[in-house]
Amino acid sequence: MNGRAPDGAVPYARVVTGYCLGWLVAANAVGLWLGVVLLWPAAGDALAPFTFGRWAPLHLNWQLYGWCALPLVGALLAWCFDPRHPQVRWHAHAAFGAWSLALLLGGAGWLGGTTSGKLFLDWHGWTRPLLPGAMHVLWALLAAHTWWRWRGLGNGGRAARVAALAMLLAVPTVLHWSAGREVYPAVNPDSGGATGAALLGSTLGLVTIFLLLPAFLGVGGHRAWRTTAAALAASWGVFAAIDHGHASHHAWGQIAGLGSLLVWTVWLPWFWLGHAWPDGVRPWLRAAIVWWALLVASGWVTFLPGVSEAWKFTHSLVGHAHLAMAGLVTSLNAVILIVLSRRPAPRGVWAGWQAGCAVFVAAMLGLGAAEAERAGELFRSAPWTQALLALRLAGGAAMALASFHWWNENRKA
Repeated sequence: MNGRAPDGAVPYARVVTGYCLGWLVAANAVGLWLGVVLLWPAAGDALAPFTFGRWAPLHLNWQLYGWCALPLVGALLAWCFDPRHPQVRWHAHAAFGAWSLALLLGGAGWLGGTTSGKLFLDWHGWTRPLLPGAMHVLWALLAAHTWWRWRGLGNGGRAARVAALAMLLAVPTVLHWSAGREVYPAVNPDSGGATGAALLGSTLGLVTIFLLLPAFLGVGGHRAWRTTAAALAASWGVFAAIDHGHASHHAWGQIAGLGSLLVWTVWLPWFWLGHAWPDGVRPWLRAAIVWWALLVASGWVTFLPGVSEAWKFTHSLVGHAHLAMAGLVTSLNAVILIVLSRRPAPRGVWAGWQAGCAVFVAAMLGLGAAEAERAGELFRSAPWTQALLALRLAGGAAMALASFHWWNENRKA
């Protein structure tokens, strides 16, 4: 017996799903308000002094560290937790509760103006140790359950978990360090944005996680681990070989290095689809594949000389970020929740979310494409810019409604 329900669900599935969807709904509500304020700036006066600049980090961080991160925490629990432990549900509550408390307190700090000024690294001042502290709580629970399961693990399982725990132990310290104002990554001197090496490294980190997801979730069926591991090692070799300093997007090494990710637009979907996923997963998995291909291809094209200068720091960057987080990551997170709970998303959630995301991304990419040459019209609220911002709001509303429907149906189950 593995301690799971007869349908394969983990005993703490509702705990994981409840926290994850709760943070998705909360972050989407803030995002919806930001969409309203962008379209009608005077509306922001109603909540002064909580201006757009106060709400923006709340939305960004709750999405990244709440919705985008917590399903991965659920996958780690599925890999490490002993589902037969009599207190396993309470341990899941402890892990997610500590993390959620950090997000709530961090949110109070960001609304109060306590930020580092670093995008997605706004843990500053008294908020700086909050999430690292929650990560230590999570690590302690993962380590404890690994110890309790020790005798039932084979040598390979023991080695893999010890290695993973050793790496995870460093994450809180790295997060605390990187949030400091004195630390900043290499900058592309010709655009002011990220270098090709930085983009390649961060994306390969995601590829590594994406490849490990089936193993963490206990989904079998694929036998191409060795060739896939070799391909991943080769990609990390490319990353190690290119310049990690303040390199320009005009440098061929940066362009070619980032372009090497295009291989994974084919390899990663092939690897995913070779697994035996439970019912309800494949629509979300296919959507993730589409968003992944669009993300990598558009990311490389917009890095190229001439394109980057026109698009960097326009609304196209907002569209690209939502392509990644609302499109790719959300679709994969839905896969995680469905595998853990063995319950497909409620009817209409997939269509509502994917349609809303597509409208949002298209509106922002369209606005960004024209923004550099017609910036004055944006600031004067020209009708065409207002129409695109209205489309952005409509797309955001569709996603917010879909997430609320899923959360509400999960709450009633």
